[in-house]
Amino acid sequence: MSTGTTGSGPDLTAVAIVGVACRLPGSDDPDAFWELLRAGRSAVTEVPPERRRHLGSARWAGLLADVDRFDAEFFGISPKEAAAMDPQQRLMLELGWEALEEAGVRPPDLRGSATGVFVGAMADDYALLGAQAGGRATTRHTLTGVGRGILANRLSYVLGIHGTSLTVDTGQSSSLVAVHLACEAVRRGEVGLAIAGGVSLGLAPESTLRAERLGALSPDGRSHTFDARANGYVRGEGGAALILKPLAAALADGDTVHGCILGGAVNNRRGRRHR
Repeated sequence: MSTGTTGSGPDLTAVAIVGVACRLPGSDDPDAFWELLRAGRSAVTEVPPERRRHLGSARWAGLLADVDRFDAEFFGISPKEAAAMDPQQRLMLELGWEALEEAGVRPPDLRGSATGVFVGAMADDYALLGAQAGGRATTRHTLTGVGRGILANRLSYVLGIHGTSLTVDTGQSSSLVAVHLACEAVRRGEVGLAIAGGVSLGLAPESTLRAERLGALSPDGRSHTFDARANGYVRGEGGAALILKPLAAALADGDTVHGCILGGAVNNRRGRRHR
């Protein structure tokens, strides 16, 4: 357990991570992800035939299995509404619930509380697919099914919680910024508990085409980050959720503390201009 200790003891202004859940390529939970990292295995594979319609010309990707499956009845959602929901919404519902359970929190016990939800996301692939299908694909559930802002709101609504609920899009840093904003809300006392994380699914081939036309996709399926061999990146899917609360409260409640966030900041650095 990490408690963000200082020379005189724990830094009680730190934010504790008391619950975690993830769904990543080759890993359905945090333990499986840790084993994948320890073994040094790559979760990047050749795109299987059944996903090529989603990823277009991409040859390599890190993919989740069964992105079309969802236990709508468990969350009290009708089959028709579930079909109209962006699979990213469905994934965030599952991850938020799993992270709360991992933290030892009964989701129904949060109803009416000032618990916050902060979700990072940058893609609207499902909305694009719906627009391409035309008016016949629009139903009474479409407006709330494809709005990116609803990614956080859907989880807040299902849990019946009244804290901050927002979706963050800062490009590739969206999830990190969502966690930063959640920590600041916890520190200021705006929320007593926060669910923070992000989701990303590749559902429309146009997303791959944009990256390909930019010259950003790696032809050999490897991402050599900050390396002279770098020749692009590999598209990946996944999602994760953290449960955050003040370290002092976590220690007082006897929570398992997976780690601590001592501070954070957000800035912007101008990149190289493209001609």
